[in-house]
Amino acid sequence: MHPLGLSRIITPADITSFYGPMRHPYEDIPEIAALHGGGAIVRIPERLSVPFTPRVRALVDTAEFQRLVHVSQLGLASKVYPGATHSRFEHALGVFHNACRYLWQLGKDPRFADVVDVHHAEMLLAAALLHDLGHWPFCHPIEDMHLPGIPAHEEFAAQFLQPGRELSGHLRDLWQIEPDEVLDVLQPRTDTPALRLVRSILSGPIDIDKMDYLERDSLHAGVPYGRNFDRDRLIHALLVNETGDGLALSSKGKTAAELMVFARYVMFSEVYWHHAVRSATCMLTRSFYELSARLDLPALFTQGDAEFIRSLCITGEGTPVAPLLDGLFGSKRRLHKRVCEFSHAQQPDLYRALAGRPYVELQELTASLIATVCGSLGPTDLLIDAPPTHREVEFRVDIYSPKENVYRPLSTVSPVVAALAQTQFDDYVKRVRVFAAPGVNIDPQSVLTALTELTAK
Repeated sequence: MHPLGLSRIITPADITSFYGPMRHPYEDIPEIAALHGGGAIVRIPERLSVPFTPRVRALVDTAEFQRLVHVSQLGLASKVYPGATHSRFEHALGVFHNACRYLWQLGKDPRFADVVDVHHAEMLLAAALLHDLGHWPFCHPIEDMHLPGIPAHEEFAAQFLQPGRELSGHLRDLWQIEPDEVLDVLQPRTDTPALRLVRSILSGPIDIDKMDYLERDSLHAGVPYGRNFDRDRLIHALLVNETGDGLALSSKGKTAAELMVFARYVMFSEVYWHHAVRSATCMLTRSFYELSARLDLPALFTQGDAEFIRSLCITGEGTPVAPLLDGLFGSKRRLHKRVCEFSHAQQPDLYRALAGRPYVELQELTASLIATVCGSLGPTDLLIDAPPTHREVEFRVDIYSPKENVYRPLSTVSPVVAALAQTQFDDYVKRVRVFAAPGVNIDPQSVLTALTELTAK
């Protein structure tokens, strides 16, 4: 029998009552100490005070990190939501702030503290701050195309952490962290219990990245959807899962988790996959596909939004995608209009034939569609937008009941999550759409009929 006489998992409160007050394992980490006041801060929306210690300032002030000031978080969403012009820089600070809060909470769980030492905790802080270091403008839709020579943005971050870079020097000298350790968190190469836990905080169902972007994107887009969940309650409910390789929530966090699932669902359906946002995104990816062989991609991916757009427009002059780029970035906004759309629920067979289809095949299909429905159209007058091969992380998290000493999947104790997270998330928030250039009038049924025949061949 344990000296506390308990058969359930031991909590920090149990240990405190038996042994006396505990010392927090991360309280000497400067950023954790600054989280509770007394140190320099930087303010970001909405009313967040981010610890800004000398070694955080040193990383933020480098040219490599300052580049993120000029990379927008939501790309072309600002064509629909004018306030959505916030940057990857702001988001990175928000994710770092969440990392500090997660570590403070999880440090109270003896199972977490036994695995994640101070060095790994500091690795998480550095990785949280630098997790979007490799992002370039309009990164996610370009990555989703899976074209040859396009690296993952986590992989591209390595060039900013090479020996001799100011950022690498600060990591070694001020943080005692090797750049490769940060890269290993962002793009796993080694596997240890500590790294599994650290990575689950940065990328998982209830990670610090989602925790920030849902609220931040909602705030700047001017919509309420991503802010209607209790972040504080969810963070205070964090603990280690039963297998010890990821995060779970105590039963007190169940409602907050349900609301986060719903927030994510609505943000995807109403903002990220809004039909006009996807029209603009489709116009951009079609342009990039046409021009990529003529672009200096390594140089292009180090640029901010303005330089990136300028490079595309100059390279696209006189090409079939020039009207697309002018409609996106010229003096007059001209987006392609929605002809038809459907999800898995409306057209399951056709949806399965198009969702996840390689981008190159999708362009070949688009050419065949144009030839079938109206051969007189130009090569970019019709565009097909379909969910990419990459699928979103499913919301799978366990809820721990201390009274019963049992972990249960959230989906089994929540009818809300059973409806929204057990079904395939992508199939219901990411639709297949066909867009037509302004002034092109085409019968939606003829497009659906032609697509059905073409995909059946």
